[in-house]
Amino acid sequence: MRIITGTARGRRLISPEGMDVRPTPERVKEALFSSIQFDIEGRRVLDLFAGSGQLGIEALSRGAESAVFVDMSAESVKVVKHNLEVSGFTEKARVYQSDYASFTAVNRGEYDIAFLDPPYKSGLLEPALKAVCPLMSDYGVILCEHPETVVLPDTVGDFSAVRRYRYGKVFITSYRKGAE
Repeated sequence: MRIITGTARGRRLISPEGMDVRPTPERVKEALFSSIQFDIEGRRVLDLFAGSGQLGIEALSRGAESAVFVDMSAESVKVVKHNLEVSGFTEKARVYQSDYASFTAVNRGEYDIAFLDPPYKSGLLEPALKAVCPLMSDYGVILCEHPETVVLPDTVGDFSAVRRYRYGKVFITSYRKGAE
């Protein structure tokens, strides 16, 4: 795993061990960031179910103002902190060990971009999507990574699905606030 472009381009990142973590494939990450390339500069990012933190770190490398990383695994939190240090973004980031429900219940931050990539068979994506919507800015975008078997709703709160991308077995559904 490496950072694709930006100020930390080419830096190698590590990933937590075990079957619970499924890093986003590089070609999927590249396509995902191409879809939001003009939405990143100066934005506040939420990387929920962070795993290695590669999505939030890629956003920081591409000019995001700040990123918050959330994962309930102590090992993932340790890996995210290591990857932030290696990439030079520790000062622009906050890392929390928490489940999504606890974090979204008490968090009052406002985010412009949110990455949601929970374990595929956990059933957490749709509830997490609903919980994140109130934390988003008026021009926010939520990017959900999921398998084909997960069918997400067309609308959630004030957000509408604007694009669905397929990359082999990986799907990305993009939501924007107020989009029709």
